[in-house]
Amino acid sequence: MEGYIQKLSDGKTKRYVQYLEIIDDPEMISMYKKWHSEEYHWKEIRDGIREVGILEMELYLFGNHLTMIVDTPIDFNWQEAMQRLATLPRQTEWEAFVSKFQGCDATARSDEKWRPMERIFHLYD
Repeated sequence: MEGYIQKLSDGKTKRYVQYLEIIDDPEMISMYKKWHSEEYHWKEIRDGIREVGILEMELYLFGNHLTMIVDTPIDFNWQEAMQRLATLPRQTEWEAFVSKFQGCDATARSDEKWRPMERIFHLYD
């Protein structure tokens, strides 16, 4: 395992970690990965994520289990940001599009599909 390069931020940040299971079908998983690649992602979605104040977002996949890691400024308000994100260009269209992979309601916002995970350990000190 090679690991992943992380960017350092200036000062403290908040981290949110969430979980979602996508449809357990190799072809659907392959397509989900494709639409999250740099070549195929929707620029408006990436721009919207940044516009609401998210500094970094990563998705990790194991089988059909996804983990999303989101780093934000310390004063970030998750609920307000998700409400605003839902109003940005193509966001509703994106959520409807990925819902077929996620097995979710096509009208559900991102924060209505992803489930927060509880941190139970850290190695900072």
